[in-house]
This record gives sequence, structure tokens and C-alpha cells, in this order.
Amino acid sequence: VGIVSLLPICQAAYDNDLQKVYHILKEDAKTLNVQDEESGDTPIIAACRCGNIQMVKYLLDLKADVAIRNKKQRTCLHYAAKRTFSFLDYLMIAILMPILLIGYLILEDKQRKNVKLMNLVLNTKVEVDAVDYQGNTGLHYVCQRKSHRLVPLLLEKKADISIKNKVGMRSLFAKCIMVSLLISSLTCSTPLTKHKRTFYATISLSFGGNIMYYPVL
Repeated sequence: VGIVSLLPICQAAYDNDLQKVYHILKEDAKTLNVQDEESGDTPIIAACRCGNIQMVKYLLDLKADVAIRNKKQRTCLHYAAKRTFSFLDYLMIAILMPILLIGYLILEDKQRKNVKLMNLVLNTKVEVDAVDYQGNTGLHYVCQRKSHRLVPLLLEKKADISIKNKVGMRSLFAKCIMVSLLISSLTCSTPLTKHKRTFYATISLSFGGNIMYYPVL
């Protein structure tokens, strides 16, 4: 990933070096929530920034503080929301897509990992509507990155769709949310409950849209 920290435990979290983190914490348990002097990252933020699921789970099991913000005012949730495909990922997917759908399988695997990471973070007491220095919440970032599988997870936790960032951006939520719900409804095995249908209809109306009940295959 190329991220460097002067703190050994944060660097180990970036590198997904579980054994090193274990030994550091064994020597000094207080380093669990220590912050890097330059970035302000904690080990849990570092692990989420790099999408290191095993490391995130380990740190959360030790009760890592998910409320701490780095110098960009971001929590670990912001970085779980910012997870996306790198240029190398897209290149591999494009090259391997025609070969027995290997590219598609890589795409699915990475999306499943992003969902798992987000679920791990959301199952804590993290502040869902935490705003960073740009005024962005986690919902802003998943919409910017068109991470359609993550949007419903944040909505289930009652993420506030009305928050505007510092450039007044909120309108892209409408398209992103509606497309995300369409994908969700088409891929889930059971129909949406009445409660969820009403909730999603309310979201649509709040953006001046039409009520849309999507078919479930």
C-alpha cells in the first residue's frame, strides 16, 4: 500500500502483520489506541485504511476505540467506506474477465471483503454520521465510489442522508441510493419487508423522486 508510520504498531497494522501487533500489545497494552504523530492514525484506522480484515477483527476484539479521529477528522468508518478498487485491481479484472470469468470472481471477492469490513465496523459503537475535515460522512464516500453494496448497510444503521459536505454535495445520494437499493432487491433471496419498503420510499420522496418498489427475482 506504501503507507509509512513511525509507530511500529501502526506500521504493523498497515502491513497486516498480526504477529507483530500481538507482541507489541503484549509488551504494552496502552498502544492499542496510540496515534501516529504525523497522520493521527490509530492501529484500527490503519487496518481499515488498508482493508486488513483479520487485523480489524483482532483489534476490535481487544476493544479498540472506534471513536478516535485522525488529523483529517476521520474515524475508521470513513476508511472502511473509502475502500475501492486500485488501478491494478481494475487491470487484473479487465485482463482476466474473458478467462473463465476469473476477473468476475476477483471482483466479487473484493466486494465481499469490503462488505465484511464495513459490517465489522458498523457492529461497533462507531459514529455513523461522523464528519471529516471535508464535511464528508461515510455515506458520502460510498456514494462517491459507487459502492452500491455498502449503501444499504449504512442506511440500516440510520445514516443521515440530509448531511451536506463543505461543497454542498448531497444530490448524488439520490441516484446512488436508488441504484443501490435496486441492486440489493435484485440480489436478496427474500422480498423487502413492508417497513423497509416504506423507509426506501421515504428516501425517494425526500429527493423529489418517485416511489419505486423493485421486483425481487
